[in-house]
Amino acid sequence: MEDKKKTGLNVAGFVCGIISILTFLFYYISIPTGIIAIVLSVKGIKKTGSKLGKAGMILGIVGLSMCVLVYILFVTAIVLENM
Repeated sequence: MEDKKKTGLNVAGFVCGIISILTFLFYYISIPTGIIAIVLSVKGIKKTGSKLGKAGMILGIVGLSMCVLVYILFVTAIVLENM
């Protein structure tokens, strides 16, 4: 029974990482799901060392990075347009 809990953390982190990447244009969805993906995946990796957990952590980081990059570019474009 305990193995299913550990695997559940990895799967949940992986799914949240995918959601974070797919919704990177919507910061109010992408940032929380990316953070949740990283946290759940790290907990899952510590318990099982699963590759699925590592993939979830990477997807969470990529989703957060894409979201931050898009909004930095967006703000920069607005500032440069007004100069």
